[in-house]
Amino acid sequence: VQLQASGGGLVQAGGSLRLSCVASGRTFSRYAKGWFRQSPGKEREFVAAFSRGGGSTYYADSVKGRFTISRDNAKNSVYLQMNSLKPEDTAVYYCAADPGLISSSITRWDEYDYWGKGTLVTVSS
Repeated sequence: VQLQASGGGLVQAGGSLRLSCVASGRTFSRYAKGWFRQSPGKEREFVAAFSRGGGSTYYADSVKGRFTISRDNAKNSVYLQMNSLKPEDTAVYYCAADPGLISSSITRWDEYDYWGKGTLVTVSS
């Protein structure tokens, strides 16, 4: 599975962005799908995810109520709607997928097998 993330950019605090991640090579509707982010000097951190099959969603506490993960199986895509953005949301955002990930590992970036190249989100104050 190849993943391609897009949609990053520069936005003012309080603004919104929508990230997209398109998968190719294999249908990944049954995969666990996640968004992670990484700021300079910091470890990659979990943002949001779907469980395998998409029955459950998970969010980092820092983004709950502001970010929404969604998917379109027909387009083999997963999205991250980011509202009320803050300067601390500035990071490179990555999408990831894994066919066998169990829910207890959904927030662990090192458990995902497939990664897209990141897309930079910059939030100005």
